[in-house]
Amino acid sequence: MATQMAVNSGASLWGPLKELWEAVEGAIWSRQPESVHLLDLQLKKHKPNFLSLFKNPPKSAEQREKVRKACTEGIAIQGQQGARLLPEQLISEAFILSDLFDLGELASLELLLAGEHQQPHFPGLTRGLVAVLLYWDGKRCVANSLRSLIQSRHGKTFTLDLSPELVNLTTRFTDELMAQGLTKQILNLISDVNVTRVFERLQKERGLGNEKHRKEVSDLIKECRQSLAECLFAWTCQSPLSKDDTLALISHLETVTAEADGSLDSVNLALVMALLYCLDVSFLEQGTEDREDLLQALPLLTEKQYVAAVHNRLVEGQGWKLPGLQAVVQLAWALSLRALSQLPQGAALVEYTEADEALADQALLGGVFLFLTEGILGSDGFSQEEFYTRRLHSLITDFLALMPMKVKQLRNRADEDARLIHMALQMGSEPPSSLRKDLDHLMILIGEFYNKDPFELELVLEFWCPSESIQHTSFTGSYLGGPPQRPPHKQVVLSKFVRQMGDMLPATLYIPYLRMLKGLANGPQCSHYCFSLLKTNGAPHGENRQAGVSGSLVSWEHFFHSLMLYHENLRRDVPNADSTQYRHPPIRGITQRELEGLTAFLQLLTTIITWSENARLALCEHPQWTPVVVMLGLLQCSVQPVLKAQVLHVLAAFGKSPEIAASLWQSLEYTQILQTVKAPGQKQAAGIEVELNEIESSCEEYPLTRAFCHLISTLVESALPVNLGAGLRAPGFQPYLDFLRDSVFLAFPTRAYRRPAEKWEVAEAVLEVFHKLLREYEPQPSDFLQEMVELQGEQVLAHKPPGHSLMFHLLNDSPTLSLCLSLLEEGARQLDTYAPFPGKKQLESAVLHCLCLLELALQKEVTFMDLLRESQTSLLVSPVEQLLQGVSAQSRRADHISNIARYLYHSSSNPAAAFQSAKILRRIARYPNIQARLVGDFTHDQAVSEKLMAGFVECLDSEEAQEGVSADDSDPEKRVARIRHETQIHILNLLITSLDLKGPNLGLYLLGYEVKKPVSSTNLQDPGVLGCPRSCLHAILSLLQRGCEWRSGPVLIKQAPQLAELCYQVIYQLCACPDTSGPTMRYLRTSQDFLFSHLQHLPFILSENEIAALSQMSWLMKTTAIELRVTSLNRQRSHTQRLLNLLLDDQPHTLHTDGETGMEEESRSVSGFLHFGTVSKVRRRLLSVLDAIDFSQEAPELLQLDFFERAQIEQVITNCEHVNEQGHTVCNVKLLRRVLVAEINALQGMAAIGQRPLLMEEVNSVLQQVVERNRVRRSLSGKRHALQSWRSLVETILTACPSELIPADQRQLIIRDLLLDLHDKVLSEDAAGELMPIVAGAVFTLTAHLSQSVLSEQQGAGPEGGSGSGFASIANSALHLILRKLLDFILCTGGGFQRLRAHLYGALLYYLQIAQKPEEPETLQTGTSMWERLTAPEDCFSKLQRENLAIIESYGTALMEVVCRDACDGHEIGRMLALAVLDRVLSIDRQCQWLVYLCNSGYLRVLVESLKQDDAALQTLLTPQPPLLKPLYIYESKIALLTRVAKTAQGAMELLRCGLVSQLVECQVFHMLPQNDALRVFGQRDPSGFIPNPLERYRQILLPTLRLMQVILTSTTTQHQQGAAQVLQWLIVHSDVIHSILHGQDMSMGALQELSLLTAIISKTALPGALEMGQEINSAVLMELQGHIGRFQRQSLSLLVRLVGTDRARYLKQIEDTVSPGDLAEKREEMEVAMQQICANIMEYCQTLLLQSSADAQFSLCLFSPSASEPADVSVPSARVPSLGLVLLLLKNSATDFFRYHDSHRQSLNKLERVEQLPPEELKELCQGLVSGSGGVEKIPSVQRNVLAKRRLVQLVNNRAKLLALCSYIIETCLFVIWRHLEFYLLYCTPTDAKDSLLPGYRDPSASRGLSASRVSQQDIEQLQSDVANSFSEPLQRKLLEVEGLYSKTRSRHTFIQALTRRIRGLVHHAKG
Repeated sequence: MATQMAVNSGASLWGPLKELWEAVEGAIWSRQPESVHLLDLQLKKHKPNFLSLFKNPPKSAEQREKVRKACTEGIAIQGQQGARLLPEQLISEAFILSDLFDLGELASLELLLAGEHQQPHFPGLTRGLVAVLLYWDGKRCVANSLRSLIQSRHGKTFTLDLSPELVNLTTRFTDELMAQGLTKQILNLISDVNVTRVFERLQKERGLGNEKHRKEVSDLIKECRQSLAECLFAWTCQSPLSKDDTLALISHLETVTAEADGSLDSVNLALVMALLYCLDVSFLEQGTEDREDLLQALPLLTEKQYVAAVHNRLVEGQGWKLPGLQAVVQLAWALSLRALSQLPQGAALVEYTEADEALADQALLGGVFLFLTEGILGSDGFSQEEFYTRRLHSLITDFLALMPMKVKQLRNRADEDARLIHMALQMGSEPPSSLRKDLDHLMILIGEFYNKDPFELELVLEFWCPSESIQHTSFTGSYLGGPPQRPPHKQVVLSKFVRQMGDMLPATLYIPYLRMLKGLANGPQCSHYCFSLLKTNGAPHGENRQAGVSGSLVSWEHFFHSLMLYHENLRRDVPNADSTQYRHPPIRGITQRELEGLTAFLQLLTTIITWSENARLALCEHPQWTPVVVMLGLLQCSVQPVLKAQVLHVLAAFGKSPEIAASLWQSLEYTQILQTVKAPGQKQAAGIEVELNEIESSCEEYPLTRAFCHLISTLVESALPVNLGAGLRAPGFQPYLDFLRDSVFLAFPTRAYRRPAEKWEVAEAVLEVFHKLLREYEPQPSDFLQEMVELQGEQVLAHKPPGHSLMFHLLNDSPTLSLCLSLLEEGARQLDTYAPFPGKKQLESAVLHCLCLLELALQKEVTFMDLLRESQTSLLVSPVEQLLQGVSAQSRRADHISNIARYLYHSSSNPAAAFQSAKILRRIARYPNIQARLVGDFTHDQAVSEKLMAGFVECLDSEEAQEGVSADDSDPEKRVARIRHETQIHILNLLITSLDLKGPNLGLYLLGYEVKKPVSSTNLQDPGVLGCPRSCLHAILSLLQRGCEWRSGPVLIKQAPQLAELCYQVIYQLCACPDTSGPTMRYLRTSQDFLFSHLQHLPFILSENEIAALSQMSWLMKTTAIELRVTSLNRQRSHTQRLLNLLLDDQPHTLHTDGETGMEEESRSVSGFLHFGTVSKVRRRLLSVLDAIDFSQEAPELLQLDFFERAQIEQVITNCEHVNEQGHTVCNVKLLRRVLVAEINALQGMAAIGQRPLLMEEVNSVLQQVVERNRVRRSLSGKRHALQSWRSLVETILTACPSELIPADQRQLIIRDLLLDLHDKVLSEDAAGELMPIVAGAVFTLTAHLSQSVLSEQQGAGPEGGSGSGFASIANSALHLILRKLLDFILCTGGGFQRLRAHLYGALLYYLQIAQKPEEPETLQTGTSMWERLTAPEDCFSKLQRENLAIIESYGTALMEVVCRDACDGHEIGRMLALAVLDRVLSIDRQCQWLVYLCNSGYLRVLVESLKQDDAALQTLLTPQPPLLKPLYIYESKIALLTRVAKTAQGAMELLRCGLVSQLVECQVFHMLPQNDALRVFGQRDPSGFIPNPLERYRQILLPTLRLMQVILTSTTTQHQQGAAQVLQWLIVHSDVIHSILHGQDMSMGALQELSLLTAIISKTALPGALEMGQEINSAVLMELQGHIGRFQRQSLSLLVRLVGTDRARYLKQIEDTVSPGDLAEKREEMEVAMQQICANIMEYCQTLLLQSSADAQFSLCLFSPSASEPADVSVPSARVPSLGLVLLLLKNSATDFFRYHDSHRQSLNKLERVEQLPPEELKELCQGLVSGSGGVEKIPSVQRNVLAKRRLVQLVNNRAKLLALCSYIIETCLFVIWRHLEFYLLYCTPTDAKDSLLPGYRDPSASRGLSASRVSQQDIEQLQSDVANSFSEPLQRKLLEVEGLYSKTRSRHTFIQALTRRIRGLVHHAKG
């Protein structure tokens, strides 16, 4: 029992029933897939609810007790654990509700709980009031479900085209219900459930809330009753009721009463119609295929007792409460009996069928036709159901066709009565009172019934038999076209009835007959038939007219003749216009009877010419009748206003044809109906103005004014002549506008009205004219010029167009604007009462026109005010949005805008007003200054604020909205659905616009964010939580979330793609804006799980609306990218991981209930990656999104024009283009059409008129073309946007998400898949070029990440990484495929896309980087022999590199051409990257194919020669404030490439042949060395440190150049002296700069690099041998050259002095100081290397000089003076020659350094071997060398730290190896130099006098061989010998030999040091000896 007592929080009386209705609606009306099965389940579950219809669960003591205890013991609630305690208040409310509806206590408690839960959807109501609504809503769901089920049955009247399975299901189910007595239940409920009774009880228990709640409850109850009644109606339409049920229905109808106006209410109407369908046999006439089955099922034919029972009941039963209703049923029964008697089966029923005549008589006595007109046609519900109309049509036509004798009797009786009346009139006595008017009533019934045709059934065509004579070609009706066939019998009978009734028509039937014709003429074809009937009825011959004998009374001839006579007679009585008494004189007026006849005729005429244009033109142009002239004449006579009004309506109908309208305007002006010209001396106005002010106002009825407004409204639409009234007044429409505005509109609120509704009718009529005028108005510059016109000799101001005048009034605080605004306020106030009042419909229409006027003014005001400003006219106007902020006269508050917004709250009853209101608000929302005020206005009053918010939410929540309905759809429901949808669109656009502006704005307020506190402090909650109201954000989310849990995905995406797109955009904006991002993302993540639930349905595929689907995905992906970034930053790993798995997994993935994936699942997916074929793979979601973007785009074909010039048309189209809200450039089609049509209208002459249709056709084809172009642009833009979003999502995943979430192996495969797919799509034949740039960007990022991933994986794996199959996790084959696609992409871009190729070159560089071998440590071990190296297996790097090259070369010269072309020309970045690609390819191209191409195709020469142009740009770079650094980067790239070329001998020779060095010699930039003073270095520092100072910039130019020359010198080996000679030339040309560099005191890194490169070049070029070249040089030049070379020598040696002498210590200290301790340790090492390099270069120079001078020491050149002491100051002035002691010092220092470096090298190697075991502190220190900033190391993960430490140790090891090599080289050269000098001095030198010793080195010009030997004294030589002996001590020699043992042994120069040491030792001792 306890389980049954658990409370269902969804309320069993509401929630499940709502589900039932959704299932029924889904199956029957929406026809959703799989819905039949769901419906079956629901019907089984809810069968009890249908069997005991509307029965509530009974009360019980047990339940009462349980509920009573809920506040102390709690109560169990389904789906929640434990018991929940409920407040006492709730329990007492439950008991009240239980008593109120007499329902079980638990059920009432459930209702209250559900009410509490649903409360946010009903702002302003308590839970009890909501529970009342839910209770009745549950009942309504049952009733509606039952009705839908019955409507879907298989039957005789209609079919819904459902599947047979569904129809069988519902038919079977409803049959069971019917068998259980459904009819009686329904009839009882209809009697019992009664709004007033329910309201009385609710009122007593305070169960009714505000007006809205009352209306909603009463609507629900009414809908319940209506649906129940319609259940019976639908049943009888499809299948008959049983005998008992039919009798029960009859007995119910016997007691029915009518409404106050005599009509039936819609419930009873449905029951009456149900009974009429019960008694219906007319369907048997339609020979349908299932006629036999239907005959079997018809109890009228099969059950005799059924007929007997019904017959007895109708014939002998007692009188009904409504005799008319009884008469209707009797007539229907009589007709059924008559129809049965004609069937073969009817023979058995002869005893009853005989009684049909008698029954028909009885029905006629009961006034059957009158009741049909008043009671049934007069009912509100009648026009809403098509099958009511069809049944009544068959009733009327059956009577006429089946009972022709009865009709004849009626006519005879009418003729008799007419005679009696005529006699009575003759005698002057009263006519007899007992006259029957059955025929009158029948005619009026026919007229009224066919007068409206809401469903466009054209049933009335049955009354017209198309005679052969009028088978006109232009009419294609139901019975026309094809061979004429004999019309059916019934149609013949009916058309005969129409014709015969008009023959010899008695006067009494005249008006009814005209009214009947008016009804029968309703429709495009019928009006034509009727027109022809009246034409043929006319006089057969013209001559009897003079005799006054006309033909038939009912003919055009008769009508117009009478009108002319009236006009003739009345015109004589027209008094003089100046006579003071303008009243209707009582002479020869029109009697009341005549007035009615005329009115009836005019109405018939109106109907015919409204429908038929042919009739309009035929009558108007008829020469004798001239109806327009006659009627305008009548208007000037004294006739009752009602008749004048009718005449105006006829004129309005004529005015529908533009050709008549134009002449009608002139006639109106001529007849002065509205006086526009006053005669001189005339005191008083005349015309319609007088009628309005004097006659209509005093009568308090205004038919004439309304008719005049209607006429003007029609004419304005057809034609608006500019020169109206020219010659008599200033031409134009202005007087009419003034009258309408001042006399009609502004005065309407203050006039008195006998009929209250007429007030609003007048307002509506005049506002409609204003609306049309403003809608058609486009501001033109000419409107703002003061034009004059000449009038009777004087100049008067011309009138402006009426639209201009209206705009002016709306852009000022004018009475017109005030009245419009107060109308809006009044309208909102009236709607808030929710009560019906007279004129409600007209008031709503007037309000709608006001809103449209404001919206149009807002739309046109920008153009209007721009033109006004340009014209400099002195008009004052204010923008509408500012006027709307004014204070309202009624409320004394600035509430105009909130009044407009109030209409959104009434969107359910007034969708059009809500739509205009949303449009206006959206236009106002563009202005940021107004937004803040609006928020204040909307929020200052809590109640108003809640209501406005509720209005916006209600519009967004609207369930009836429907997208994709065309604007001209005839179905009113569809139109309303479209309006609701567009309202939603406008509201969302309003939110989007607002969110772009600064807060507080409307968007933030409507979406539920804080507007009074900082936005970021908002705490978003579900509606109802913590008092949080339901905001637009909740509405948007619930729109999007609908259907998310199903497999098919969110419903909105397919049903309303555009709406869904905007919803996603709003959410993206909220997530992207910094203020709202935090609260929004938190709410979406925690409360909604929004992104996950939507991403799992990607990609969205909509075949019919591809653009919207792409946009939806774009916004969703952009939002996801933000979410991934945010969760990664906040370390919310589980969220990030979950989204990544969803996007990237390629394993078939079962979505977990909790959404979290288990650990083992992750490992499974990882292993699944590596072992192919273990699991069947699915496509990664990211890739399937990419698949959804179609890269092909069909372009519209070119225009085919016959008349217009193509170039001009294209120009016009371009002029009409604008950028729309989505940022697409589109053409404004409406504007284009206006321009083209104006162009056609401007054509003159007959030829143009004849070709007009062809021209218009061509205009249409142009417009269609433009529409197609717009679509293509939107489509491309959508694809671009989607691709961009996809790319940003991919890039976010790869860069922002923690790398360990995607393991490296998986990462590579993902990137591989993405790259291959992207390339496949972009390389397809029809890929659109516009998408390529985005793809190229994505390819670049992806390749960069691939390269990083592979490299980091190898570093992690250590040097032995890389398996046989290929690299890391990605197979070589995949890499090759990627390379091929990349190269294809580069080639397919052709010439145009250079910027795009820049991305691809970047990608290619990253790709080629993968095959670059990482740096390996130099271990100094002998390693392997040359043979072993040659035969060693190829490592994976070389293999990949070889294969890459093969692929690149397979593309041949096509690829080379593209890259070379890009390298030489174009965009800077593209050039740099192309140069880099060339550099990279040349470096791996062992066969030199690319190099050969470069040389042969001339691109190399172009590059070399372009250096000259670069020179000028580079010079500008050395100014203190450089313009741009681009030239520098280009220059660096070029030189890098040339350096690469120069690395091969062939390349170097080619460069020399191209004149590279001579180009460099001519460059002026090298002369511009900035003066290096401290100010210059630091003063110009760019604060960001990005732009280097001038000196650094100079070095960036110089150093690469020097390197290039060094490489050329190395490559052009010694036999090619021309290289050296050219470089020497460069040195000499720039010698001043070189001297200043060599002398510089600056010891920065840059200076040292300069020195090391310069000394290297000098050491190879500044040699005496350079002079002994082939060509002859004259002696002067030779002398100069020798001088330069000598200078270079001296400077080099003095540099050596500085570096080795005492300055050495200072330099080393300076190095320590300049490198800040926090800086990278690398710098210090680089500087050490540079210093050693300089020394090595100079020593090499010395060695070369010594060797070149002579092979024998005897003739050697002496570079150093013979002194081996090491004085305190070794830095001798440059004039003196440095001593040999310097070399000895260098030797010692180098030996010491060598051992220091050697130890450090060994330690680093040891550390490298056991990097994993190093203590963390040491690791940190190592990483510090590579990571700038102090906090940098902390953030690095440990794995990464090991990789970095390893890299740093390899650096250290290799650095030390380099230093060791340099030291060992210096030691060897020093020993050589010392040996050569000692040998010379000690063996060959002849000393001179002692007194000349050690003088400053004097050089003889002839002997440029350095130090002359003649200056050396014997003493010097002895001193030298002893010094050398001391310095070159034993320990030093041992050290040197040890160096050789440690290092040189492994090199090729083994025992060199040993030999030289031995020789030096020998020399010293030998000399001693």
